[in-house]
Amino acid sequence: MRQAGRYQKEYREIRRNHAILDICLTAELAAEVSMLPPRQFPDLDAAIIFSDILLILRPLGVQIGFGQGEGPSIANPIQTQADVDALRPLDGESLQPVYDAIRIVKRELAGRMPLIGFAGAPFTLASYAVEGGSSRNYLKAKALMITPVWVALMNKLADAVIFHLRRQVEAGAEMLQLFDSWVGTLGSDDYREYVLPYSKRIFDALRGSVPIIHFATESAHLLELMTEAGGDVIGVDWRLPLDAAWSRIGKRAIQGNLDPATLLAPREHLLRRADEVLRRAAGRPGHIFNLGHGVLPPTPVENVAALIEHVHARTAQR
Repeated sequence: MRQAGRYQKEYREIRRNHAILDICLTAELAAEVSMLPPRQFPDLDAAIIFSDILLILRPLGVQIGFGQGEGPSIANPIQTQADVDALRPLDGESLQPVYDAIRIVKRELAGRMPLIGFAGAPFTLASYAVEGGSSRNYLKAKALMITPVWVALMNKLADAVIFHLRRQVEAGAEMLQLFDSWVGTLGSDDYREYVLPYSKRIFDALRGSVPIIHFATESAHLLELMTEAGGDVIGVDWRLPLDAAWSRIGKRAIQGNLDPATLLAPREHLLRRADEVLRRAAGRPGHIFNLGHGVLPPTPVENVAALIEHVHARTAQR
């Protein structure tokens, strides 16, 4: 999951002088931030490129900004077919800093660990674009879903995501993750009709390139449908025991699923909870130990280091 962030003082120092979009769109800065966790925790099994899932919306024509201490805001939310028609196709230059950052990080890693690229899934991107920012109930997105405008919007977003992920692979990403962060707000029927076809098109288009993780939060009721949509690995959050989730996705690999809040707990409790995740995985191949979401800002760095060391020690015994 997300590695670099506000729990690292080195990252906070960079953020004091640079806005989030400046970091994402400056290859050297994005690479520097991406390398903070591998340098601090050299035993990590993979690195993740530093970027933002909403970055892809800007070259399409969506006017997105990030206020200090606030979530994203969109000045021209998508509401009509004309708004969708005005979206531009993603071109090869718009997100070049992301691909350049991947190349820089690959050189610095020098084969020590693989590098993961990522993108937001069409539903999550559409939710931000339609709502004009973050939302609790996604009422505007749900209203638009039942109109032809939704089909046109989701197709355009799927095209952009496919293009963006292919370019990341060409730049050197050895694994990808598709984040459908807010799809848990939907019921199964709505997911099947209004989301699954577009996510599936992305996975189908990228099949055979590199392994892809399919992740969403609060999505236990959608696991079988997410598996149907695609992904070599299904990422699960902490709300469902790992073994129960694994039994529902079948023979796919699984990523998860320690509650990120556990990293703020006393060390004994943290490691006990990590052992519980490993116990449920039972040493079966195909488990990527991970948090059920990103590292929280107040997390003590020493707890991150202790967790990495503990998981490696436990799994080395198998």
